[in-house]
Amino acid sequence: MRIPFLDRIRDRRRYHPDLRLASVVLPPRLVGPRTLPAVQKIGTLLPGLRGTETHELDSGATVRVFRAPGDQSSSSAGLVWIHGGGYVVGSAAQDDVLCRALARSTGATVVSVDYRLAPRHPFPAALDDCHAALGWLAAQPGIDTRRIAVGGASAGGGLAAALAIRARDEGPVAPVLQLLAYPMVDDRTDTRDRRHRLWDARSNRFGWTSYLGGADPSTASPARHPDLAGVAPAWIGVGTVDLFFEEDKAYADRLERAGVPCEFLPVPGAFHGFDLVVTRAGVSKDFFRAQCDALRQAFGE
Repeated sequence: MRIPFLDRIRDRRRYHPDLRLASVVLPPRLVGPRTLPAVQKIGTLLPGLRGTETHELDSGATVRVFRAPGDQSSSSAGLVWIHGGGYVVGSAAQDDVLCRALARSTGATVVSVDYRLAPRHPFPAALDDCHAALGWLAAQPGIDTRRIAVGGASAGGGLAAALAIRARDEGPVAPVLQLLAYPMVDDRTDTRDRRHRLWDARSNRFGWTSYLGGADPSTASPARHPDLAGVAPAWIGVGTVDLFFEEDKAYADRLERAGVPCEFLPVPGAFHGFDLVVTRAGVSKDFFRAQCDALRQAFGE
């Protein structure tokens, strides 16, 4: 059921002032069973930034590498960044501008993972690719393995959370931070509220069903993992009108109860993916600065 345009206009007051215009025109979802092939195709056509360094991993996935400008003679911190897309769409190239900005702002070498997508490649393919990227980054000369973080947005945030758990259990390094922007961490999230933007309950069911592919949710959904003790400290940021707000707050609470330091940043009136859609808005710039501050603190700078 679509929300009438006039209702969208009346509903805009629930959103942050910087995001109200976008809230009127943006749809509740961008992907579903019918639109999946077309949206996946669009993802493969994104050119990204010219001249970006790329490498192929043993898993068959590729990474895009962004290095901080300036003197490269000293060891660098590292960040494995994982793009969003509900586990079913997107590509690393979509976050090229963001990754370049993260590298410049933090001085870290940022490795962006072009992981395999569901439903063609269900769990654990994407997580395997991200784990391979972490190992690749840790093995590179000039990377300080004591200062490596993992991070991502939306499904990429969910994969980063899962990667933090796997890194705790299997190495090859212990990340100093898991940077989770409105992460998709719980397959049980559902709601009758049709006022969400870009990612709603129907999209969520489709994304998780595609990704799980029959796998035990307790092994694939970070929020279902029985033991979170000992994972990397976390930073979680999410808008208060994002579908994932409640699940992200609950995940932050679980981390804290497990003894894991966690900074939780609620963004009043922000919808899902707001910072990637309305990039020049003040609220989006503040969100980016908060992520960079968390990374620099974790890197000991």
